[in-house]
This record gives sequence, C-alpha cells and structure tokens, in this order.
Amino acid sequence: MNIVDRFIKYAKIDTQSDENNSETPSTKKQFDLARIIEQEMRDMGLEDISLDDKCYLMATLPANSDKDLPTIGFISHFDTSPDMSGKDVNPRIVKNYDGEDILLNKAENIVMSPKDFPELLDYKGEDIIVTDGTTLLGADDKAGIAEIMHAMQYLIDHPKIKHGKIRIGFTPDEEIGRGADHFDVKKFDAEWAYTMDGSVMGELEYENFNAASAKLSIQGRNVHPGYAKNKMINALHVANELVAMLPVNERPEFTSGYEGFFHLIGMNGSVDEASVTYIIRDHDRALFERRKEQMQQAVDFLNTKYPDVLKLEMKDQYYNMREKVEPVKHIVDLAFRAMKALGIEPIVKPIRGGTDGARLSYMGLPCPNIFAGGVNFHGRFEFLPIKSLEKASEVVVKIAELVAQESK
Repeated sequence: MNIVDRFIKYAKIDTQSDENNSETPSTKKQFDLARIIEQEMRDMGLEDISLDDKCYLMATLPANSDKDLPTIGFISHFDTSPDMSGKDVNPRIVKNYDGEDILLNKAENIVMSPKDFPELLDYKGEDIIVTDGTTLLGADDKAGIAEIMHAMQYLIDHPKIKHGKIRIGFTPDEEIGRGADHFDVKKFDAEWAYTMDGSVMGELEYENFNAASAKLSIQGRNVHPGYAKNKMINALHVANELVAMLPVNERPEFTSGYEGFFHLIGMNGSVDEASVTYIIRDHDRALFERRKEQMQQAVDFLNTKYPDVLKLEMKDQYYNMREKVEPVKHIVDLAFRAMKALGIEPIVKPIRGGTDGARLSYMGLPCPNIFAGGVNFHGRFEFLPIKSLEKASEVVVKIAELVAQESK
C-alpha cells in the first residue's frame, strides 16, 4: 500500500474525540482505526503489539544492527478535532495544483481560494489532498500515523538500512488535551521519541506554550427590572466586566511568535447565572504565572464589587517542553540533520499551541515535534500536500538511519 492510499484509508474512518465525555477514549469509534492499524502491524511483522482498553496502541520494530543503539520512538494520535465533523470524510486529490480557486463542493458552492488562503500558492504544481468541504480532512494526525506506518514498512523492506530498536505509539484524545493521560512511558521504553504532529514541511519544534484553563461561574441576582435598583446583579454584565478587565491586545488575534494570550472560548448565561471559559497561554513560565495572577486579581476585584458572585476554577494543562528537551538537545539536532540530508529546510520555531510531546517530556520521555505536512487543520479547508506527506515519512527513516550511522 502506498502512503497516499494508506492516509486516505485512515482519513475515511471517523475518530472525532469528544471533550464532553470524561472516559478514555472519549469516543469508542477511535478503536475502529486502532484495530485496523493493529492488524496492519501484525501483517507487516512488527512485534510487542499491544492495544489496551483505553485505545493506546504500541508496537516494536526490532533492531537489525549489531551495535548497541538507543531505542527511539515515534508517536501520533488517532483522534480528529471536535471543531468540525470527521464523519464521511471524502478526500480528493487535486493533481498539479494550478494556483487557482479549488471548488471543494459544487452543490454547496464551497470554494478554497488562495485569496483567503495564500499558503496554497506555496504548493503550486504539486498534488494536494483536499476535503469535499463538508468535513475536516484529518491530516492532524492521520498523516502522522500513515507516515510512521509507511516508514516501518520501508525499513522492513530495505534491511540494508541499519537501525536500532524502534517503538511506535498511537494515542487517543490528543485533540482534547488528554492524549498523554494514560500513556505508559515505562512500557513504551524509549530513550526519546518524536511526535509526528506538526504542520508544514520542515517544522521542527521543541518549544510550546505553558497552558492553563480558567472556568468561571457567576451567580447573579435576578429581580424584576422595574424594582431592580440596588438589588439586581446581572450575571451577564459581570461576565462582560471580567472580559473588559483583561488586555485587548493580548488576545490570540493580536499576538504572534512568543507572545502569550488570554483566549475567551466560551460565554453562556442569563441575568441569573453565567459562565465564562478562558484558556491562558505563554511560552515564558514567569509570564504564564503572571497571567494566571491577572485572572485571579480580576476575579478578586469583581468579588469585592459584587460580593462572592464569582467562582474560579483554574487548572494548569501542560508546560513548555523546552525545559525538558534542551538538556538533551542532541535529539533535536538529529532531526535537523535528517531533514537537511533529505533536502528539507528545517523550520525551528515555537509551537503556538500544545502537543502530546509536551506532557510526555515532563513524564520522562523527551519528545520534540516534527511536521506531518497538513495545512489549515481542524476545518473544511484543510489540505495535505502529497510531497510533504512523503517527505515526513522519509524523515522518520532517516532519523533511524542516522542513529545507527552516528553511534560508535
């Protein structure tokens, strides 16, 4: 099976996770893909294959080198984002993209245009995989799974390429921030690993946001508006006051690079009660802690103005992996050299988001992130350049090869 057919096969299987379900996996349908891949692993001759009751799938490609080499790992995730449907995904290949608008869906007049997505022009002349405009594509992270599986088959078919023991692991629920919750680092037993979960070709990341969630519940006091003076506390107005107290210029739409933000992701309610949900992000740990203090101070002030009407639940989600990866920076340098050897220009930059690799790094498995190749993740305009898909798989092979070549 070639890598394109493999990806399309995976993409057609609905694995959307559900942030409202606390079970693991959050959706049983993630097992549909896991069981297919488990069988593919058996068919290609991988060893130590295990699929547990929480939908974590692991396997081993045994070493074929006489050297004493470190065990390395490659990791991707089954689930697709809750942001858009992953049901009945219908991928289509646009051959030799001409730089013009792409009609994704004639019936619904859904068009992907370089006027809206200028990055399309970076792939003029290439073959790209697109959606039919009614679902996401699922390259995040089924491209990563396809790349790893294809690389394992390639190494099996080309035994002259010497390599050490390779562990591969596929997880559920990464898109809802729970992909590492039940990952057994001891069982995985690798010295380091890479998540194949980045975007455009060349991305190599070992820095990410420190992240926290903030959930606020506001209990107002509803009184007939004709008799409300000095009595009513309108929970909706309190919610709006809170939003106004946080800096406008520190929202996602006004920040880039290393700049952090406060991101309002939910607001619901009535006069009587309301809820507000934020995510808080910053690459710098000290600034991250300061942002959490700002949120707490805003709540404290409003609880003074409107006695004890707000309750804040603030929880850290993950931290910047740089702290754990930098002491073993050679694993990033190795991926850098692998890309250069393949004619890929590495793009080393901070992730303006998170990855399973961040939490795994704090669990004892240093885990930088490598591109999977997709663009415009999580929506109907997602697309996957086939060259990027192929090159990502080649990077997996080259890393394994360099570990053997460079070890004494």
